[in-house]
Amino acid sequence: MAIDVHAHYVPPRTLEVLQKEGSRYGVSVVDHEPNCQCLHFDYGLKCRPFFSRLLEEPGRRIENMNRTGIDRQVLSGWADIFGYGLENEKGIAWHRLMNESLAELCHREPAHFSMLASGHLPDAAAAARELEYGVRQLGAVGAVAACNVEGVNLGELPLDEYWAAAVELDVPVFLHPAQPVPTPRTRRFALNQVVQYTFDTTLAVGSLIWSGVLDRFPTLKLILSHGGGTFPLLMGRFDCMHERSNREATGIVSTAAPSTYLRRMYYDSILHDPAALRHLASLVQVDRIVIGSDDSFPPADHDPLGTLRAAGFSDAEIHRIAELNPRELFRFG
Repeated sequence: MAIDVHAHYVPPRTLEVLQKEGSRYGVSVVDHEPNCQCLHFDYGLKCRPFFSRLLEEPGRRIENMNRTGIDRQVLSGWADIFGYGLENEKGIAWHRLMNESLAELCHREPAHFSMLASGHLPDAAAAARELEYGVRQLGAVGAVAACNVEGVNLGELPLDEYWAAAVELDVPVFLHPAQPVPTPRTRRFALNQVVQYTFDTTLAVGSLIWSGVLDRFPTLKLILSHGGGTFPLLMGRFDCMHERSNREATGIVSTAAPSTYLRRMYYDSILHDPAALRHLASLVQVDRIVIGSDDSFPPADHDPLGTLRAAGFSDAEIHRIAELNPRELFRFG
């Protein structure tokens, strides 16, 4: 059984609820053009329109999975619409709606889909409670969190209660980049998706390590999207600065060099380059790699098993990546 741990879906029910009572959540649905909708948030964020595959009927998604040999997708929402800028009450309600809508699909198609629960991270206690609800009541197999909260690195935020909940529940947290409004330098040429997103992951991981989060929570399981961003490739530079920087000036408090944390995390396979994927495996080993397709977005890997074969992995290694590793990470019903 091949399991894809990086796939996105927004159930149409979510938009249907917003169209009726969007004020409750601080989110409104706006018709961008015929059959093309986007979300506007009360605090000013206006997201780009939904790609049609994000909202497609589950049957079509299952057909596409069958064509590529994927048996199960671990679904997460779209991180750009997590709305961390919403006021607490509305943000908490918004994530509850997203989680319950996603759970309905997974309960209808339990052989094909599992889900990751999101939470309103600006309120760590509420996000922890939502994760507990997602896992214990909705059947979520893990958590998904954006790599920044309104532009602030995860390691700079008081999120220990959230990390503690993930540890207590023994579920992994999938870290996914978010940049709903491109920066001035990434507005053109698809640089937001290619560059900004991967650096968002890098900044998140660097901040979590150097702020001591992984020291305080040694059993916390993290999954990094897009092969870990640029974190694995910049490891030499991370280690150099760890050794030579002024700790008081930089705020670095971690006890070990960043390279010692490489195997503490898992990395998805979506790098679009067999050589890069092989290099990642040489750094973290095959037992830390999982399949990621990024299904629903233009940079998706349309043949993730073919990607593993192109990278020269053996049948046993592909079995490890495609099934054994995710089964060790998640609890599937």
